[in-house]
Order: sequence, then C-alpha cells, then structure tokens
Amino acid sequence: MTKSLGRLLLLLPVFLIAAFVLALVAMFMFAPQPERANSEPRPVAVFAAPVENTNVTLTVTTQGEVRPLVSINLVPQVSGRIVYVNPNFIEGGFFEAGETLIQIDEADYRLAVTRAQAQVAQARQALVREQAEADLAASEWAELGEGEASALTLREPQLAQARASLAAAEAQLQEARLGLERTRISAPFDGRVRTKSADLGQFVSPGTPLGEVFGTDAVQVRLPLTDDQLSMLNIPVAFQATEANPGPLVRISAVLAGQHREWHAELVRTDSSIDTQTRVLYAIAQINDPYGVAAEEGGSPLPVGLFVDAEIQGREVTNAYVLPRSALRGSDSVYVAQEGGTLGIRNVSVITSDPDRLVISSGVTADDLVVTSPIRAASDGMRIRTFDQAGELIAERSAVIESGNDDADEDEDAAEPNGEGDDTAQVASAND
Repeated sequence: MTKSLGRLLLLLPVFLIAAFVLALVAMFMFAPQPERANSEPRPVAVFAAPVENTNVTLTVTTQGEVRPLVSINLVPQVSGRIVYVNPNFIEGGFFEAGETLIQIDEADYRLAVTRAQAQVAQARQALVREQAEADLAASEWAELGEGEASALTLREPQLAQARASLAAAEAQLQEARLGLERTRISAPFDGRVRTKSADLGQFVSPGTPLGEVFGTDAVQVRLPLTDDQLSMLNIPVAFQATEANPGPLVRISAVLAGQHREWHAELVRTDSSIDTQTRVLYAIAQINDPYGVAAEEGGSPLPVGLFVDAEIQGREVTNAYVLPRSALRGSDSVYVAQEGGTLGIRNVSVITSDPDRLVISSGVTADDLVVTSPIRAASDGMRIRTFDQAGELIAERSAVIESGNDDADEDEDAAEPNGEGDDTAQVASAND
C-alpha cells in the first residue's frame, strides 16, 4: 500500500501537466474566430505640379578664371643702366600705348649715332670723288682712246665700291639710331603693370626681365564644356566667331567686395584640342574694355585672376516640357498623377536640368500632373490622393476612400490637407 501511494505521488505532476496542456488545446480549438475586414490599402497622399509646354532657350552653366587677352614680359634689347622709371611702372599701375616706362642710359648710343653719321659723310664724299674721277676717265677715253674702253679704265669697280661703302655706312647709322630708340622701353597697348622686376640705377642686359604687363582693351575667360554642354550650345568643335556668325552671349557673374556683380561677354572661339586630363573642350569668352564700358555696366571693373560663374546662352528648343526638378526619379523617370487617383510611371527624354527645373522633350503631355513629393515603394497603378502645392485636394486625380465604418471615416479625414493625418504630414515635411 505504501509503495502504491508513492508511485501515485510521483506520477501526479505528470498528470497535472498533461491536463494543463489539454485545457490549452481545447481553448484554442473552441475559441471564437475574429472577423477579418477585407479593406484596400489607404491611398498615399502626394503633392503634384502641372507640366508646362513652351519654347525653352537652353543655358549652360560653367566657371572659369579671368585672364588677360594680351600679356607680355618687358625685356630690354640693349644693355645699360636704368636712368628713368615711370611712376606708373609699379604693380597695378595704368599706362598708355607708347608711354615710356623705363629709360636706359643713352649716352653711348648717341655717340654711336654720331660716329655712324661721320662715316656716312665720309662715304658720301668718297662716292662723289669717285664719281667725278669716273666721269673724267670716260671723257678722256672719248677724246684719246680707240675702241671700247674696259670697266677698269672707266673706274666702274671703284665707283661700285664707293657706293657699297656708302650703303654700309648708312646701314650702320640706321643700326645706331635703332639702338638709341631701344633705350626707351614701352608697350604697344594700353595696359596695367602686373609685376615689376627692375628699378632705377640697375644695370640690365638684353633679355633681363623688367616686369610683366597686360592689355586692358579686353580680357578673356576660359570655360570648360562637356560634350553634353556643347550639344546644348549647338556650336562646332572648331568654332570661331565672325561678324556673319557671332558667338553666343555669356553672362559673367561673381561676388566682388561683398556684392554680386555681372558683366556681359561673347563666346569668340574654342580651343584647338580637347584637354587630355579632364576630357573637356575649353571655350573662350571675351569681355571688351573691362576697366571702361564693362566696368560701368557691371558696377565694377573685371579684375584679372577673378574666379567667375558663366551662363552661356544656348540653342532654343521648341515644344519642350518644363517640370519642377523634384519630379525627376532616377535619371529618366517621372511619376504622374492619373485620373481616378492612380500613379503612373513614365520614362522621359531629359534635355537638361538645373536645381530648379527639368526640361524634357517627350514622355509627358501638357495635361499631366507630375508628382513632386517623395514616395516609398512606388509602383505603377498604386492608389494616391493628389494635392496641389498649396495643399488643396485635386479630386479628379485622387482615389476615393470607402467610408464603411468609423475607422474609414477617420482615415478619410486624415488624408485631407488640413487634417492631421500622418501621410499628408509626412509628404508636407518631405516637400519642405
């Protein structure tokens, strides 16, 4: 009896566990099943903007550095000591064409001119004397001689030598005068001094750098252009502007002395080759009179070395479609809000884009509304509710929400632009 009671006590926990498991199984098997509501996903709230069909003039945006059109290094052609330096020959100084910038001591060169003049006078006198002797020889032969006189008898070689000596003396005089002129150093254009390398009292020899100057009649900006940008400008690779075929207009802009400045330029030519490092072709924009007329128009001179932005006027595209830049998805797709409240995915042909707008040639129509707000997991045909940029519901482009119960009514209120729905708030936040 005692052994039987002990076995029962040992098996009691097993019986209790089995009974608990059977009770749980019975509860799950006979529990009432909840009714499942077959409701469609709530439409996604989106913002949309209309498509504009118009003619568009393309613009190419690029950057470059202002450089002088004419720039030279001043070097002397003769040697000597500098005896005069123009007060304007200093970094930033202005000068006029032909104005003396540096004067080299000319005393030795004046003496050379005087010696050359004396040699010319002697050679001319020798020629006159030789001419007279030749005339006398010819006269004597005519009176006393018989037959034809030789050239030596008529002193023709001596006369030719005298003429050659005079020509050589005159050449030496011209050389001496040229050396004297070269003691005065100037530039053949109006300009400014960029650097100064010599000063008063310094002895210089031919080739010694005196300074660098550049012309102020015009400056240029080298602008890099990609292949796509060249197609937007519609100019050939080997472009050269002429009166019959002027180059595109260019608007140059920069922040100078804390203010935004603009200057007008013209594209005058392209480089002879494509840059092997960057694979771009440089085009040259020219600005005339940067310290005169251009300075008055822009409110400031256009200094050399300034880094500027450039907008080049390109070709005109007819019947183009203009969209907000935020409508582009990936590289060539846009989302369209279709009638009935469904989303359509369109492939488009992009002509150009900038931070504000997108210009395409095909893929949409003027009646379309393109979605500008972000959409997660977008698919063709998904249900949407469309709002304009002011937050007003566009009913014909919005899916209808069935309000079969209170929850559906609350969802419909949440999708309204003035409600507090999560979808609209999320789209508005993303749009901002």
